[in-house]
Amino acid sequence: MAKASKAWIPNTYNGIQYNTCKNPRCESYGLSPEQHPQAYRITYGGKALPLLQCVKCGEVPPIKSNQGIDEEVKRLIAHCMGEKPLSCLNEECSNHGVPVGTKKAYRSFGKTASGTQRYRCNGCGKTVSKPKASSRQRETYHNIDIFKMLVNKVPLSRIVDMLGISWSLLYHRIDYIHSQCMAFAGNRESKLATMDIERLNISIDRQEHVINWSERKDKRNIVLSAITSVDNTSHYVFGVHPNFDGSVDRDSIEALAQKNGDADLAAPLRGTTRYWTQADYTNAVNNKAFKLLGSGDLMSRVKTKYAKLERREDVENFDEKTNDEQLPDYGMQIHAEYTMIAHFYYLKALMPMAKKWRFFLDQESGIRAACLAVFKDEVKAHKAEAFYVSINKRMTIDEKRQATGAAKALLKERKADFPGKTDAEIKLELLKEAIANVSHIGKWQDKWVKHPLPDMSEPEKAMCWITEHNTFDEDHVAWLHNKATLHGVDSFFEKVRRRISLFERAMRSSANDGRSWNGYSAYNPAMVGKLLDIFRVVHNYIDVRKKDGVTTTAAMRLGLANAPLSYKDVLYFE
Repeated sequence: MAKASKAWIPNTYNGIQYNTCKNPRCESYGLSPEQHPQAYRITYGGKALPLLQCVKCGEVPPIKSNQGIDEEVKRLIAHCMGEKPLSCLNEECSNHGVPVGTKKAYRSFGKTASGTQRYRCNGCGKTVSKPKASSRQRETYHNIDIFKMLVNKVPLSRIVDMLGISWSLLYHRIDYIHSQCMAFAGNRESKLATMDIERLNISIDRQEHVINWSERKDKRNIVLSAITSVDNTSHYVFGVHPNFDGSVDRDSIEALAQKNGDADLAAPLRGTTRYWTQADYTNAVNNKAFKLLGSGDLMSRVKTKYAKLERREDVENFDEKTNDEQLPDYGMQIHAEYTMIAHFYYLKALMPMAKKWRFFLDQESGIRAACLAVFKDEVKAHKAEAFYVSINKRMTIDEKRQATGAAKALLKERKADFPGKTDAEIKLELLKEAIANVSHIGKWQDKWVKHPLPDMSEPEKAMCWITEHNTFDEDHVAWLHNKATLHGVDSFFEKVRRRISLFERAMRSSANDGRSWNGYSAYNPAMVGKLLDIFRVVHNYIDVRKKDGVTTTAAMRLGLANAPLSYKDVLYFE
């Protein structure tokens, strides 16, 4: 690692200071480099990769742009911000920007042809109205059918054929459905800010979505990564965020990067730092990622993951490009670590009243860093705990049954050692035994515990308490380990693959050199985000679960709804 003089300290931007020590066991954990400059020094892991080295523990997390993170947070939380209030459109009028409803500023003035209320400005006499979301649609009778088909495995081509509509009409309706879903979700989720939530058990992972190539001459895929968080208790999905922004112009961003000379600047100093520019792509392909394939049992694969991340130039960046991938032709792909970091700030902004947070994370150093940096104050106060969770997802049904059968046999066998105890109490004792015999793995010697009594959904599981401390008693620690699961997010991912035709796993063949093709997959990367947003609303508010004679939705279990909602409730939300 090349040394460099202390050139600059990353400044807080709009309340965001991501760049701190991320080691919870270090005295300098979470200390701001602005307020405690003596705690850090700047070094470099590469020409464009400045690192913030902690003087106390020696950790060297990569520096990220606080402004870039802030821009991404605003993108993710925009649906909760609501629309601008209706006001006079005349910029020269004194009522311009003064919302309708302000005393003596407007008066009712009949209705428009579409039936919406019209208002006359008392300042300039001009009229203003808010059109209905569907007011420009000549025919609306297919909307509900399209909505249902999109989230129930019907390919887009079959929707066109079955309903006898044009492709342009289908795409227009998808935009409309997406807009309504986001308005509906924003209205409901804005209430989370005032909800007194006692405890959240959130599982977080990412799912990749492969976009088909659109030209025979360039058979390379676009690969997007969607970071997702699910409440394990209610199964409410708080966010599904792919690293793509379709609202920006690619040519304008590339021109700005060239004008500013971004290619010659350290990554966090670039004005376009969160975007994948062509220069970024070229550099990434030239620096080919080292690949290690996990094999053997679960703990061997855990070790392999540590070995892989230790070889990364940027330990927090898993978003490595290859020659088999390309960037989108329009819109901009976001560096996935920026979307991942912003996702945690999004959760914090969404539920500021939550008292306790329990995070169960896929074994990915970028997710770990984002969680520990964003929730540093909560971690220090022991109001937030974080666990790595690793699951053996390669097991067949027979292997799963064998594993769970062995667990049942173990429980039965150990009952003699704990006379008078219930199965739950025996489980607690077995967990405490497992915790006492941890495996120290990786450069950081993280303590991994293999669960002694797995179930069918996670037949082989290991956990690592990232935020370990000695405040809790051993029973509390054991039950925290027992709570560690990715079931919430994994079941949602499975549901996405099962219910939306565009997200079926693409097929790979040796003839395609590792490239993927699925006839139903999207050709437009923007479609990925739209359909994930739509399906999130359906999953949270419409899909029901029946248990013990009671029918509920995820939103009901979280407290955001009193009853199951219909597709019509969402589609015609005003």
